Amino acid sequence: MAKKPTKKQEPDTTGHEWDGIQEYNNPLPRWWLWTFYACIVWALWYVVAYPAWPLINEATAGYKGWSTRANVAEEIAEAEAANAEINARLASAELTAIADDAELQGYATSAGAAVYKTWCAQCHGSGAAGAKGYPNLQDDAWLWGGTIEDIHYTVAHGIRNEEDADARYSEMPAFGDLLEPAQIEEVVNYVMSLSGEPQDASLVAAGETVFMDNCAACHGEQAQGDIYQGAPNLSDAIWLYGGDYDTVKYTVVNSRYGVMPPMGGADLSEAEIRAVALYVHQLGGGE
Repeated sequence: MAKKPTKKQEPDTTGHEWDGIQEYNNPLPRWWLWTFYACIVWALWYVVAYPAWPLINEATAGYKGWSTRANVAEEIAEAEAANAEINARLASAELTAIADDAELQGYATSAGAAVYKTWCAQCHGSGAAGAKGYPNLQDDAWLWGGTIEDIHYTVAHGIRNEEDADARYSEMPAFGDLLEPAQIEEVVNYVMSLSGEPQDASLVAAGETVFMDNCAACHGEQAQGDIYQGAPNLSDAIWLYGGDYDTVKYTVVNSRYGVMPPMGGADLSEAEIRAVALYVHQLGGGE
């Protein structure tokens, strides 16, 4: 005779009922409960042991005193200690003689690349190709000279800043206050004729006269610039702010006043300044 199937026993209920639906009393598995309790205990220990609760100025430090900042500072200190000897050699060597020491040159180039990416790439670009108003460090157009000594000085002291008394300094006057509008049109056409096509060739001859009277003192009679004054070469078709007619006219009328901060002192050590100067110098445009 076939056995009757046993009826599935319904679990007990909690006594709660909503709209005819009863709540079963199904306890969680013991292993799950103990795991849950353990997680609570672990979380409480963690917020006491490690930084956790944000306060006004800082987070709670935790009794273990653990800090990611401290870990990074410790790693930096270890790296500096490991490189202390070669950094001392780099800081004391003649700048022009570093290239003759293969070990020192290799270290300086690698270290300089790291310094450049941290401190210089924001303005000059990751590849050092520059941007509008920020010089390309790969070409031969150096406003203040491209020798290793010149680059080192520029990096250390900067340009037209107020923080370093030894910063390179020059200032182009705003000729919009000094020349007549017609003279500005003439000199802009003359300057453009030196490296390309002027907008109005009939004004070039008159513009040369205006240039000789007002601009040659800094840019030179051949308009090839002067690294001792930071005056750019106007005959090489390399333009820091752009070489189209409107941009050149804006520069003549309003002038330009680019500023570079000094990297010496609190920012970079002498070894780091030399390293980044050597890195920039070997990019292809250094003299």
